[in-house]
Amino acid sequence: MKILYVATVVKTHIMEFHIPYLKMLKDMGWETAVAARNDFDNKDDCIIPYCDEYFDVAFERNPLNPGNVKAYRHLKTIIENGGYDIIHCHTPVGAMLTRLAATKARKQGSIVIYTAHGFHFYKGAPLLNWLLYYPVERCLARKTDVLITITTEDFMSARKFKAARVEYIPGIGVDLNRFGKSNQEKADEIKKELGIPQGATVWLSVGEVNANKNHEMVIRTLQFFPSVWYVICGRGPLQESHKELAVRLGVGDRILLTGYRNDVEQFYTMADVFVFPSLREGLPVALMEAMASKLICVASKNRGTNDLLQDSKLLFDVKNQSELKSKLEVAMNTDCSDEIERNQARLRDFDIRNTLELVKTIYMNSLRRSGDPR
Repeated sequence: MKILYVATVVKTHIMEFHIPYLKMLKDMGWETAVAARNDFDNKDDCIIPYCDEYFDVAFERNPLNPGNVKAYRHLKTIIENGGYDIIHCHTPVGAMLTRLAATKARKQGSIVIYTAHGFHFYKGAPLLNWLLYYPVERCLARKTDVLITITTEDFMSARKFKAARVEYIPGIGVDLNRFGKSNQEKADEIKKELGIPQGATVWLSVGEVNANKNHEMVIRTLQFFPSVWYVICGRGPLQESHKELAVRLGVGDRILLTGYRNDVEQFYTMADVFVFPSLREGLPVALMEAMASKLICVASKNRGTNDLLQDSKLLFDVKNQSELKSKLEVAMNTDCSDEIERNQARLRDFDIRNTLELVKTIYMNSLRRSGDPR
């Protein structure tokens, strides 16, 4: 069996979310391929585990960027020459171009699966998002054999589309064997490395440093908490502007942007509160990791956090700065053990061992429906 995974980028998508799935496929004896843009700073670092063949496709994140025409042609050639049994696409641009490029291959028996990690149209989304993304997704659903959604809101939206099948799975999973097993010694070493005083309270955010992640809201709140340090693990276009804002607000010495880290489990152990202020999310892996690490989690209300933090007293309105401040005060000054216990119980459904089995079942059922007994 041959399967092609397609996403816009390698480092910040394939490597972050799909390695366990590629490993599962290799363990099943399948031949795996990946098509995505090499977004590593050092291009030679682009080594994808459990991948038999890699294609560097120059996807652009902006769907209207003319560079995507070249990416489409490249991808079409890959698909039509590859003879793939399953083509599994991810991310809006990667999935859009894949389903267009796979039209001929699908007629010849290839199965096209799309995982929507969070539709750009959602309750409260800007009108432009609905005008641009909704008709595209509705139209391309007709070219999709299985449309997988990972939030309940997206599942309800996708059921109105004309995909052959619509499935719901609880995210892409979190490795409960990796997170939640604290190593305090290593965590203390990181705190020392960052220059955070012993005994200081640490807020942590993990994710790209962009407008959607909304770290600015937390930076503005930090000025009301003089004994708190704020650490952001991630990289992105707003790193310098966030540092400048922190300096203007007088908190420049208490905000630390670490860039991309592959040891985030130690940061979760080091922190006291996880802050997740995103404007929009699918089902956020970073929040699941924090929950698994038994961190107190303060998060903005959106479809992904609502699915994960049901009935939490620490959810806040992303447009309400004072509400974020009050929720952080609750997190720091009250006993939140009931929240942590409830998060632990909730996470059982999101264990990666569960989601791996669900995805495997979708693959096998799709092959059976296509007439392939494997």
